Amino acid sequence: MGVIITASGLSNGSSSYDGDGTGSVVEHLSRAGRAAIDAAGIDDREVGVLINSGVYRDSNTVEPAIGALIQQGIGLGLTYQRSDPKCFSFDLMNGACGMLNAVQVADSLLATTGTTRVLLVGGDTHPSTTRQAAGADFPYDLAGAALLLERRDGDVGFGRVHSRLLPGPTGVEGFVDTTSMGTRGRSVMTVRRSPDFAESLLDLAEATAVQALDEAFGPGGGDADSPAADRAGVVLISSRPTPGFAAALAERLRLPLAAGELPGDTHTAALAQAYHRADEAGTIAGATAVLFVAAGAGPSAGAVLYRTPGGER
Repeated sequence: MGVIITASGLSNGSSSYDGDGTGSVVEHLSRAGRAAIDAAGIDDREVGVLINSGVYRDSNTVEPAIGALIQQGIGLGLTYQRSDPKCFSFDLMNGACGMLNAVQVADSLLATTGTTRVLLVGGDTHPSTTRQAAGADFPYDLAGAALLLERRDGDVGFGRVHSRLLPGPTGVEGFVDTTSMGTRGRSVMTVRRSPDFAESLLDLAEATAVQALDEAFGPGGGDADSPAADRAGVVLISSRPTPGFAAALAERLRLPLAAGELPGDTHTAALAQAYHRADEAGTIAGATAVLFVAAGAGPSAGAVLYRTPGGER
């Protein structure tokens, strides 16, 4: 058995803060989650767990967990009779790799049969919820994206998530500068990136992706020229921490990008956003597997091979 993606959802994929009237990531994640549930055609009561991997949130909210606000926005588990199905939500934050960590947790939760479906959401906003206040120094574009997961019989779904972390400086730092925030602490955010961040991150992402391919296809699976590499029908979905990152990684791995080169860095929404776009375009249906690769602050990278239900061998 494996964990598969039943449906996906996306809100504000234009990466515009004010394109549809709100810069609230809670609102966009609620919309994306609702869209995924509706696309699956299931009863809300089937969703037992919601995991939010978003990092940057409205008004720098610390409590309650953003996952709980998203759960409320979707309308999951809001009746409290003893016999009513329950829904549990929480935040799991690990930057750009957070969505893959959420997949790991969802796999364990679904294996216990405590719930039949887990909803993953990811997305970020500037705490001011406006692009004007965010300025050019805030690198992340607004989007909310969701993946609805369930278990399925057969050799399908997510494999093992591989992750790597480089020693030394984190490469990216996001923080509220308490020495200069004054009374604006709920609406400001400072993000700093190291000058050599992009190249070292690309090397790390490639190494992590090769590790996942080697495990999936055997030794040499990460080398497109190796006789052992049976990668027909495999497509790549990558985060986009810098312009051209996904395309450069695709060139190194010699895999086609499932969703092309999407604009902007939607950070924790990037993987689910790209999957949703690729699914809409019919790319997922025509693929045997999807290699998900995320990379960001740490510097860290994660990779996992997802065998599509339609591409079962």
